Amino acid sequence: MGIERVILAAPRGFCAGVDRAIDIVNLALELYGTPVYVRKEIVHNAHVVQELGGRGAVFVDDLEEVPDGARVIFSAHGISPEVRTQAAAKGLRVIDATCPLVTKVHYEAIKYDRDGRCVILVGHAGHDEVIGTMGHAPGRMQLVGTVEEAEQVQVSDPDRVSVITQTTLSIDDTREIIAVLKRRFPSAVFPPKDDICYATQNRQVAVKQMAGTIDLLLVIGSPNSSNSMRLVEVAQADGVRAYLIDDVSEIDPGWLGGVRTVGITAGASAPEHLVQEAVDFFRRSGVSQVEKWDGIQEDVVFALPPEIQKDVPAGSKAARSLRVSGQP
Repeated sequence: MGIERVILAAPRGFCAGVDRAIDIVNLALELYGTPVYVRKEIVHNAHVVQELGGRGAVFVDDLEEVPDGARVIFSAHGISPEVRTQAAAKGLRVIDATCPLVTKVHYEAIKYDRDGRCVILVGHAGHDEVIGTMGHAPGRMQLVGTVEEAEQVQVSDPDRVSVITQTTLSIDDTREIIAVLKRRFPSAVFPPKDDICYATQNRQVAVKQMAGTIDLLLVIGSPNSSNSMRLVEVAQADGVRAYLIDDVSEIDPGWLGGVRTVGITAGASAPEHLVQEAVDFFRRSGVSQVEKWDGIQEDVVFALPPEIQKDVPAGSKAARSLRVSGQP
């Protein structure tokens, strides 16, 4: 192996929304015992889901799988009002782990819908976040996922269009789609603050900055992680070979031929221990030079939802966890 050095992207891995969602499941298990049901994957990472499942979390695809009156956690990707209504009908005790940045997009959808505007959501069909967001403006929201779709989308009133976006998209792809929508609907209204999550943007910026210094990029994340897939695309757009791997076991030695410098990053739902296992793989292969990229420092922390905070007893292990996480 001719690899001489490994460069670790910064920032990488868990964002504040993912940290919060995982904390919610762990605290729920500590406070209420098992089983605690989780609708969908709490975050899109197979290792995280497996680990939490081993601690007693029960993951379900549909609320019909949850016994009436049980405790259920909604995933970080958010839900539609229809799901919330279904939970109420079953008497479920809900803990909402929706990322606050996704909730922001939901509020935008509701506002634009109430204003009688045609809403265009830029996002990927079938993603859990997109499904939840579209449920907040049924009948008035249309999904656009490509430049071609942006060119073709039709609305009932071109002068009353609002545009929102999935939080985990590629900055570059979104920019191109938004440019088309602005050209086609000059009076379109956009949120006062970009919908793409700060962590998604920061991780993509780090990849762009590293691109000129690496021959190959490994992105650690699960295939259903939108923001992880976007990191691969960002690198490839800058001419760097890039591969998505769930963990070190998926590294193909055939990728490494002729490579001198490997970059490693991780999607916002991938745990850091997977990064370190990849580093150990290269160290065992004789790579001694491991560098950390000097990137944007993140200090964002989201408060836990009130439905779980109210049950945390003072002086408990859970309360100490809140303090360590920077929670009030």
